[in-house]
This record gives sequence, C-alpha cells and structure tokens, in this order.
Amino acid sequence: MTVSLTDARSTELYARALQRLPGGVNSPVRAMRSIGRDPVFVERGSGAELFDVDGNRYVDYVCSWGPLIHGHAHPEVVAAVIAAAEGGTSFGAPTPGEVELADEVARRMPSVEMVRMTSSGTEATMSALRLARAATGREKVLKFAGAYHGHVDGLLAQAGSGLATAAIPASPGVPAAATAATVIVPWNDHEAVVKATQEHELAAIIAEPFAANMGLVPPADGFLELLRERASATGALLVFDEVITGFRLAPGGAQELTGVLPDLTVMGKVIGGGLPAAAYGGPRELMERIAPAGDVYQAGTLSGNPLAVAAGLATLRMLDDNAYACLAGRTASLAAGLREAAADLPVQVVCATGLLTVFFSEEPVTDYAAAAACDLEAFGAWCRHLLARGVYAPPSQFEAWFPSLAHSPEHVERTVEAAAAAFREAL
Repeated sequence: MTVSLTDARSTELYARALQRLPGGVNSPVRAMRSIGRDPVFVERGSGAELFDVDGNRYVDYVCSWGPLIHGHAHPEVVAAVIAAAEGGTSFGAPTPGEVELADEVARRMPSVEMVRMTSSGTEATMSALRLARAATGREKVLKFAGAYHGHVDGLLAQAGSGLATAAIPASPGVPAAATAATVIVPWNDHEAVVKATQEHELAAIIAEPFAANMGLVPPADGFLELLRERASATGALLVFDEVITGFRLAPGGAQELTGVLPDLTVMGKVIGGGLPAAAYGGPRELMERIAPAGDVYQAGTLSGNPLAVAAGLATLRMLDDNAYACLAGRTASLAAGLREAAADLPVQVVCATGLLTVFFSEEPVTDYAAAAACDLEAFGAWCRHLLARGVYAPPSQFEAWFPSLAHSPEHVERTVEAAAAAFREAL
C-alpha cells in the first residue's frame, strides 16, 4: 500500500507550531529531524492504525511509544475513561481506583509490595533514586551508556532515546554537580560493572533490564544476575526501569521473565493505558520510607489521577496469558518477515515480546557504541520510504518498535511488503 503523502495540512500546522512550540513539537523525537523530514500531524487512531490530518493511513508501530499495548481507542479502555470522567476528572484526594490499581500491580510484579503513583516516568525515576539514596545514605548512582531514564538532571549523561537521536551528549542547563554522582559504564560489560562497583560506593544501580532506548538491546547471558549480585554485595539498591518492559514482556515485566528481582521498580507507559501515569514500587520496608509513612518526600497534584487509573486498570485486566502468547507470536512473525525482507543486507532484527528494532548494522548490536555506529543515514531513508508506503515506524534508530495486540497478520503482511520495497530503495 502506498499513501498519497499529501501534506498540505501537516505543513500548515507545522509552520504554526514552530511559532508557538520549541521546534514545533512537545517532545523532540516527534520532529522527525533524524530521518530528514517534517513531522506527521495525527488526527486520530484506531486499532493498529493512524490517520493523519491529510487523510493518509498508516500501520502504527509507535503506539504512543509503548502505552497502547491494545492499540488505539480500544473500546474497553475508552469506556473506562468516559465512565471515570463522568464522575470528575481530578480530586486531589484518594479514590478506590488507586487502591485497585496498586493491588493489580503488586499481584503482577514479583518484587513489588507497595506502589507510589506519579504522572510521568521521569518523576518516578527521580523519586525512586531519592528513596535509594535515603535508604543507603549514599549519593552515587551507576547507569549505562545509552540508557534513558527520563530527563532527570543527574541521568542526562550519555543518555539514549531522543538525546542519542539528536546527537546531544548531555544537556545545557544541567549543573556539573548534578552529574558528578553518576557513574557510567557500557551495557553488557561484565568487567566494567565489577570494576565500578569496587571503586565507587553506590546508592543504586539503575538499568532497563532490556535496554530499549538505544534500540532494543537485550541483556547478555548472566548480566542481570551480575547486577543483582554486585548490588547485594556492595549494599547498593538495584533499580529496574521497567517503564517500557513492565507489563509488556510478561505480566510481571522483565523481572518475571528473567527471575532477577530488583529492590525498586519504575513503571510507566502500559500502567496508564495511554493516559499520563507512572509509578515506582518495591518491598514494604523500603516504600514506607516515603511520606507520609516516612521521611522521604515526594508529592504530585495529579498522581493517581482517576482517568489515568481507569485506563490503566482496563488495560492491565485485558492482559492475560492468551494476550501475551498472541503478542509474542505477532512480534516474532513481524521480526521473521523483516529479516526475510532484508535478505542479505547489513541489517540486524532484534525482538522480544512486544518490542523490536531494525539495526542498520553488519554486526549484532550489544551496547550503545554499536548502536551509535549503525548507518543512520540509511535508516533515515528506510523510514521515509516506509512512511511513503503507509508504515509509521519510530523515526529514530535508537527507539524500539511497539507491536500491539491490535496488529493483525494482515498488518504484518503489509508491513513486510513495505519494508522489502523500502530496503531496496534505502540500500
């Protein structure tokens, strides 16, 4: 399928947006600059498809960057949000839904007994690290090169995601003191982890258990187990950033899939069902350090917002074993099709349940340095050709694709056909 790619309304809207929004967008990767074009302005979504303001239709693999595991405008999620809104959009007071969502999260996440809601993954990460520092009495945090944990000052050092896309090594406005307590090592580098934990007294080791902000780069054999061992041996807390992997890879996220349990877990995306919501959680003895139960302060006017809680509950309650089996099968089918479409081209297709990345690399990608060495120009051309054929892929080599339960075999077939033609034109 080839779309017309008329863009008169998108062009007009982008010109207006540039006058009112920095770069014309409210989050950098949306600008599509890394693939050499202007952004697509979306009018609506339905299931696995997006429709732009110019009437073009796309198979969508961004899916709001992960929250929409059931696709766009799922009837049960929409109904839950409408019902919640009819009762009021925000109260600044406890609601029954917050308790139900916390119960659902604790039932699914092996390491989580208590939960504190926030409105974004950045807030949740910042708060989890504050708690880790309070619990250990230490300041330093170990993170991995290319990992993105939100725009927290101290973690905007060798970050992935949009920072990698825009080739920004850090951000102006971040004080040197904010990153002085951040220790950075390469992902999947066993020796570097051991050395860093020997040389630094760490409050926390923070990691995406399946790195997904340098593209999808799974952990090497034994790597997560090493993080757990080194954290326990040195008195640091292991913090898993499951904003992407939580409730996507498995009912209990990557920690259920791998059996490696962190001390604290950061959650987002799927937990809000497409509305702004995130959380952090862990064992009772740690979480009861948070005010008002304890002395570690964190607050938020819209934390536990009733609309977001309703969307999250509706989303999670539909994610049963059959749903995960379907998502795993659909992701594997898409990956196999893309590998076949690439044939003998220098391309690596990496996948896990509900996640996928096409790396333009001759060699397997195991860390951020390898991801950064990919042929970004060819990737950008490929993405442009995909858009021209009605496939909306993440416009960045450093972002994962998000297959959803709404993607049908027909969507996969259309995608693979478009990808094959796009490979021929891009390489």
